[in-house]
Amino acid sequence: MALKKLVAGNWKMHGMSGDIAEIEAIARTARDYPQVDVALCVPAILIERAARAVDLPIGGQDVHFAEQGAHTGCISAKMLRDAGAKLTIVGHSERRDAQRESDEEVKAKAEAALACGLDVILCIGESLAVREAGSAVEIVCAQLAASLPRQADPNRLAIAYEPIWAIGTGKIPTMAEIAEMHAALRRQLQEAYGADGADVRILYGGSVKASNASEIFAVPDVDGALVGGASLKQADFIPIVAAAAEKVEA
Repeated sequence: MALKKLVAGNWKMHGMSGDIAEIEAIARTARDYPQVDVALCVPAILIERAARAVDLPIGGQDVHFAEQGAHTGCISAKMLRDAGAKLTIVGHSERRDAQRESDEEVKAKAEAALACGLDVILCIGESLAVREAGSAVEIVCAQLAASLPRQADPNRLAIAYEPIWAIGTGKIPTMAEIAEMHAALRRQLQEAYGADGADVRILYGGSVKASNASEIFAVPDVDGALVGGASLKQADFIPIVAAAAEKVEA
């Protein structure tokens, strides 16, 4: 049975108080597609205001693995929950690269967030060099194996496959390459979690937009999308949600 699709927006380092109106517009139009789960992961300064303004699930873009302590500038899972967040991203490639986050750290963050009641979108993906070397599936599956929380409710964990070289570039893998990767990730999840591995949603991310969403969502084991730049505006984001809804109805 096909899983309900999840379309999550990642606003990255975009958004000010004046953009709450855009979040409200996204939430309002997302109600037209109840067959799709829609969420927005916004900058930390906007989480509380966004959560108060809309009934759409609002998430963080990162979380610290510690409950509290001397971690200047970091945000715990309890803090995210207190601000109104329902979920968080962990392990985004931009953090793995710029902040040098390891698989072990990503795993600890995912476990801390899940233990606190937050849903988790765990990101993985390969560089262009790895893709061109022909070892993308092997490397990404190893990354997933090392990053996965030990135990997880499949309804509260999603995996986002984001080839690093596709993020913000307008380039994406072929549909066959996406299908190959998602099938391998599904096998990895089932090895890790048994039967529950079939119910963990696997999202695709990396230059997802209205013009390619329908084709991407038609690929087996693509259970939604993690959307970057195209999630900033209702006019760009909701057509992606609509494309996901069409595949649910098909």
